[in-house]
Amino acid sequence: MNRTVLGVLASGRGSNLQAILDAINAGRLAAKIGVVISDNPAANVLKRIVGLGIPAACIDRSRFSSRPEFESALAAELNLHHVELVVLAGFMRVLSQNFIELFPGRIMNIHPSLLPAFPGENAQEQAFRHGVKVSGCTVHFVDKGVDTGPIILQEAVPVLESDTVESLSERILHVEHILYPRAIGLYTAGRLRIEGSRVIILDK
Repeated sequence: MNRTVLGVLASGRGSNLQAILDAINAGRLAAKIGVVISDNPAANVLKRIVGLGIPAACIDRSRFSSRPEFESALAAELNLHHVELVVLAGFMRVLSQNFIELFPGRIMNIHPSLLPAFPGENAQEQAFRHGVKVSGCTVHFVDKGVDTGPIILQEAVPVLESDTVESLSERILHVEHILYPRAIGLYTAGRLRIEGSRVIILDK
């Protein structure tokens, strides 16, 4: 079975990476992790993969004098490991159009809202403060905007009267862990086609 090589970029705890690994290990996802890259030396995501035999790299943004130099180092590391799909899993950097053009239609992100509502940071708090009755999460391809790329999958999460920002965030995260591997699986199966601003999910 051919396995799509993933390059995972993450800045924090790596729970979505864990969900992807769980799906791979359970045989639900025909992929393998080629490399995990973090821009944060203290990120828990790097600790999460210790002893798993997965290549890892810390490319600390503070060590580079410019974004082009930083992104060049990212791209070099991804290419070194023959990455086919770049997966952003809580990567707290906005990627430039120059970087995106190196991996056209091959960068995926997950966002904790039903885009195009509440893009950017603190999406769960934005939704909560706005008083919406339904929030959720979105998997999309990355384009030059912030959370504006073609949408692959979305899942709604009701906002309960008893919710806090924290409880809503936790329930959205649970859905993320299901949705992200599913979207990556559609990619690895060759079932995604980008048509302008839309993603067409092809039949099996």
